Amino acid sequence: MITAAQLRAARALLGIDQKKLAALSDLSVPTIQRMEARTGLIRGNVDSLMKLVEALAAAGVELIGEGSISSSGGRGVRLRQSAPKAPRTVGMDGMEE
Repeated sequence: MITAAQLRAARALLGIDQKKLAALSDLSVPTIQRMEARTGLIRGNVDSLMKLVEALAAAGVELIGEGSISSSGGRGVRLRQSAPKAPRTVGMDGMEE
């Protein structure tokens, strides 16, 4: 499970906006916006949640669930030791997004 706060923190760690995350996860921007606007756990289509979590993992984010081993407990996110760079996309105008 992932919370809206974890999702926002994960995007901040990666330095990407909602549009970029939508492209990486093959979801729409409004879907990302709805997920981030929630309080607590994100609920929704299981396929969409899996796409989101897989995209974050591929970009180098590790989600820390409640009760998982961490130095201070609680939920969170962290970058893996050797996190790959988020893939770059080029728009129709040839400019990097």
